[in-house]
Amino acid sequence: MFRRAVVAAAAAVAALTLVSCGDDTPAASSPSGSTTNLSGTINVFAAASLTGTFTQLGKDFEAAHPGVKVVFNFAGSSALAEQINQGAPADVFASAALKNMDQVTDKSTPTTFVKNELEIAVPKGNPGKITGLADFTDKTRKIALCAVEVPCGAAADKVFKAAGLTPQPDTLEKDVKAALTKVSLDEVDAALVYKTDILATKDKVEGIEFPEAAQAINEYPIAPLTTSKNPETAKAFVDYVLSPQGTKVLTNAGFEAP
Repeated sequence: MFRRAVVAAAAAVAALTLVSCGDDTPAASSPSGSTTNLSGTINVFAAASLTGTFTQLGKDFEAAHPGVKVVFNFAGSSALAEQINQGAPADVFASAALKNMDQVTDKSTPTTFVKNELEIAVPKGNPGKITGLADFTDKTRKIALCAVEVPCGAAADKVFKAAGLTPQPDTLEKDVKAALTKVSLDEVDAALVYKTDILATKDKVEGIEFPEAAQAINEYPIAPLTTSKNPETAKAFVDYVLSPQGTKVLTNAGFEAP
């Protein structure tokens, strides 16, 4: 009789243990920090040279998160930094230079996600017969540069100093896209832009490499802003840009991994 009672008690304990384990399993396997329920709009302020790649990344991110809308503001990094510091409703900032990221006060820790380098852009067929950086000192040629306040202009200033040359630009543009437009419309003989921009419009312009470009490689940082009204989605977008999928889109466009 006593033996039967012990066996019954042991069986009851075993049953309780199994039930307890069964109750704990779902809690242990439930995901934490999931971003599958992201929603709302985020405003991404990004350098003009990121227009093509970030537009694609935005579409891909929205497809992965149907409740999310990504709105972009593309412009020169210096102008974007000023807008953010003046209170513009931005959630993410992606700059073409560390300097402009440093100017933004309300940011999380930035991460460098790509690098880029200058090339000489000329119209198809190179009607101005541009051969190298020295041609930018020729007053008889029409030349476009970015204003020195924006990253492509600051990089151009570095390469000219490295080459010991003084350029003679006919126009200083607000960002790299504006400088490239002058070339694609055949309004200038040459401009200094990023190689990624030339690749994106290779049906309209041609690129000429020059050795001094290695003296001014731009690093691109990205960060969510601490003032974001949708911080979870902002961080998720930054994480997507930094992911293998995001890196692939960027490197396929000619950007270099950091």
